[in-house]
Amino acid sequence: MSEKTTVLVVDDEERFASNMVTLLEGHDLIAKAVYSGEEALDLLQREDFDVILLDVKMPGLSGIGTLEKMNRMGVDSKVVVLTGHASVDDAVTLLDLGAMDYLLKPSKTHRVLEMIRLAKEARELQKQAGA
Repeated sequence: MSEKTTVLVVDDEERFASNMVTLLEGHDLIAKAVYSGEEALDLLQREDFDVILLDVKMPGLSGIGTLEKMNRMGVDSKVVVLTGHASVDDAVTLLDLGAMDYLLKPSKTHRVLEMIRLAKEARELQKQAGA
């Protein structure tokens, strides 16, 4: 990959989100955190990210609601769900809405990094196909 991968972490658990940003930056990625679906949508109107790590259970706008609104906004970032709440129904809904994968917290660092790499590659291929 030619340029650094940009990642947006969307999680209402501020400690988890900030730790994830630190971990990602330690692996040479550019990462930012927001703590709600509403904050994510606001930021996505101004900034572009390759990959979004999205929590499901958040106060206010859930991960599902956030992804639905991102789709309506035309956000082309690839989404990887990273949640502490396992639900087959949520997983199916999120995958149907276009999420690339559904990972459970705590997830091994190498697994998260691999999903980010695959998501970035998928986004680049999608952009090339659309060009």
